[in-house]
Amino acid sequence: MTPDLLLGLIGDNIAASRSPLLHVLAGRQNGLRVQYDRLVPPVLRKEFTDVFAGAAGGGYRGVNVTYPYKEQVVAHVTVPDPLVRAVGAVNTVIFGADGPVGHNTDYSGFIAAYRGLRGDSPTGAVLMIGTGGVGRAVAFGLVALGVQDLRLVDRDHAKASALAADLQRAAPQLAVQVGQCAETAASGAQGVVNCTPVGMVGYEGTPVARSALAGAEWVFDAVYTPAETQFLTDARAQGAQVLSGWELFFWQGVHAWALFSGGLGLDLDRLRADLLAPAEEAL
Repeated sequence: MTPDLLLGLIGDNIAASRSPLLHVLAGRQNGLRVQYDRLVPPVLRKEFTDVFAGAAGGGYRGVNVTYPYKEQVVAHVTVPDPLVRAVGAVNTVIFGADGPVGHNTDYSGFIAAYRGLRGDSPTGAVLMIGTGGVGRAVAFGLVALGVQDLRLVDRDHAKASALAADLQRAAPQLAVQVGQCAETAASGAQGVVNCTPVGMVGYEGTPVARSALAGAEWVFDAVYTPAETQFLTDARAQGAQVLSGWELFFWQGVHAWALFSGGLGLDLDRLRADLLAPAEEAL
């Protein structure tokens, strides 16, 4: 049966992704049959560019793009929003008559998730570990939330420095530091953010020692499979408020659905409950 809406997710290591379920459920709320495919370049034995081109010409309304392709895809899309151009990463693409158009719902989703946990509470000084695609979106989200002191840590010093320069251009008042030791940079930070894949299924571990979280008021982990990571467990033990990557997953998905569907509404409480239900009960 031909779907009403054909969508996909391009990324590596996405077997555990709940994005297909989110969009199928969103479609069901609106009386639409949604097909949401996992498109994994290594599994398909194709380069990212070939997989993306195949989706663009294969009847897809749009795709989500995840690790490690969020920055790579920017070269293949038009990005109308100057803020998203500054972010330099795209996680949602709409295919239309004028070609692929890129958006970043990680950025808007992180802001929504933070406000859902902490309201208007200031971020304080923040350590962010990982400056790739999701890290760039979260960093600009932190700027929108009013962060004044941001410490960036990445094994790739050049990548972190490039993000720092982009942030400084967008927010000249921001104090940005770049380092390579998370434990050192955590000193005095009220917020600690993980935007690396460390902790997700297939990348077990934690990005920072538990002892370094002793002074943190809040933490965020971009990882959502599993929803409870060692990083979050350690943060709770140290008394910090915890913002799970599941919340970013939920809100970026809601915002992506609005783009894919042309603005069709959702019962958010129902969607959240269905997503949190056991898989056999959700569908």
